[in-house]
Amino acid sequence: MNAVNAENIGRWIRAGLWALPVSALVTAWSTLEPQPDQEKDPDAWARFVSSDSYHFSHLIGSTGGTILAIFGIFALGCCLANSRVGSLALAAMVTAAAGTALLLVPAVISTFATPAIGKAYLGGYQDVMQLEFPGSMTGAFLLGLLLAFLGHVLLGIAVWRSRVLPRWAGALWAAGAVLFYVLGVVLGLATTGVSLPTQTAGALLMAVAGGWIARSGSRRAPAASDLAGAGTV
Repeated sequence: MNAVNAENIGRWIRAGLWALPVSALVTAWSTLEPQPDQEKDPDAWARFVSSDSYHFSHLIGSTGGTILAIFGIFALGCCLANSRVGSLALAAMVTAAAGTALLLVPAVISTFATPAIGKAYLGGYQDVMQLEFPGSMTGAFLLGLLLAFLGHVLLGIAVWRSRVLPRWAGALWAAGAVLFYVLGVVLGLATTGVSLPTQTAGALLMAVAGGWIARSGSRRAPAASDLAGAGTV
């Protein structure tokens, strides 16, 4: 691999690392205001999801944030690929990216389909609330949650053990994943049916960890000489 190509790859990796805190921040923003209960107050729910602010926050936060997260996950895996935890980092990268990609399914539905359902309900088509999505979508969502959670925890462990990036940034990243996925999404679905404040807190913690990782990783990940020495093409 020549030095020019190595430097180009390095620039893309550095850009991807900065996508980590940005994705976490926009995700936190999109979870600040929980939805009204769809079953207890369908009118309030329909007004909420059909608003322009809801559509914009989900377009940027849910869908855009998920896409940025995938970019950042790949960048972090590549940043650690040649470190002492390369195998763990790449396995975590694939796991987290696969899970996050599956979560694009509900993100796209909440961004584009849910507002249409809300507007139809307010327009007098109240039977639209009986709409049921295939069970496969629920399966994809649950699998995505599991893979994303495991992948992000493993990425945090890889950062902790890498001796390349700040150890405590990895610990914060893993802790943020527990807050966001387990104590936020899963607990919220099991109790209130909506997002909990722990989901926002977890995303903010991951934003702090992601910024720490990006700042440190941008200084050394990966230098042209590192990539050039990894092989030739």
